Amino acid sequence: MQKNVKPCYYADYLQLDKLLDAQHPESTKYGAEAHDETLFIIVHQAYELWFKQVLHEIHAILPVLSQDPVNEDQLSTVNLRIERIHRIQEVLVDQIDILETMTPLDFLDFRDYLIPASGFQSIQFKEIEILLGLKSEFRINFDKKSFYNRLNEKDRNYLLNLEEQPSLFDAVEHWLERMPFLEFGDFKFWQMYKDAVEDMLKHDEQVIKDADYLTDAEKTFQLNDLSNTRSNFDALFDKDKYQELKQQGRFRLSQEATLSALFINLYREQPMLNSPFRLLQGLIDIDEKFTTWRYRHTTMVHRMLGTKIGTGGSSGHDYLKQTTQNNRFFRDLFNLTTFLIPRSSLPELPPEVIKAVNFHL
Repeated sequence: MQKNVKPCYYADYLQLDKLLDAQHPESTKYGAEAHDETLFIIVHQAYELWFKQVLHEIHAILPVLSQDPVNEDQLSTVNLRIERIHRIQEVLVDQIDILETMTPLDFLDFRDYLIPASGFQSIQFKEIEILLGLKSEFRINFDKKSFYNRLNEKDRNYLLNLEEQPSLFDAVEHWLERMPFLEFGDFKFWQMYKDAVEDMLKHDEQVIKDADYLTDAEKTFQLNDLSNTRSNFDALFDKDKYQELKQQGRFRLSQEATLSALFINLYREQPMLNSPFRLLQGLIDIDEKFTTWRYRHTTMVHRMLGTKIGTGGSSGHDYLKQTTQNNRFFRDLFNLTTFLIPRSSLPELPPEVIKAVNFHL
């Protein structure tokens, strides 16, 4: 049944008069139009439209995960919105294929007309990064101050204010810290898990020592590696050691949040933990897909510019390569696999915990 009073016309609804009249190549101001500049504009405008949709999804997710407590019924919707972000990210990567139909010489026809404009000035992308948790203190050095110097006052103040607001990383951390199943009545999971880890490490140590096919040097190497693994586990259980590594930047999540995320990963097959597990995996996928996009972008810039500096004053390809490796959101969630142990070694959950994680709480 029609609900609108006034007929809706396609071109008016999409405001195509504005959208299709928004491509104005800079090269025409100085002579003949550089043919590929229109492609360059349209691809970047498309990026900004997709960034707007990603922000729309993040702004819907953040309030849900900021609740105390988080409504379990809403996690499925959160996971669907995260899945939509994944699909958009795949489109972002695919658009690079279109942009790479432009040759380096085609790009040079108009590149120098764009100085000092650059991707630095994509406020929406920086907003995405900040909302996901990549604030100035976690950026590479060039980004910490130089980036803000390239913005006008309005945009700079907007993003600086946003840095003071809770991010999705913060919301997820606080949500994880409230995990109710780590200590449940007489059940203390982490003591049981610690004992299981110790048994596993002792077994691995004995296997190495008894391995006749290894030379003494190879045994020493593997035993040293096992010692490092033991140190990682020790830090996981020791609050002071964990805090020391956190101050060194080895961890960002609190110890409580890390332990809860690990519990979810270890027992993800339990009904109440399935949606939280999917959420954590979804956040890892967001991080991985943006890393992939940065890598493809870095490779494209290298292909187009070689080692020339970027129009925004960065070192171009070298700068982008650093951001690919270091500007990450949820590295802690990737590192959880360090602490996984075989299913056969997992402590068995007592009946009262099994009952709780099966929605009988």
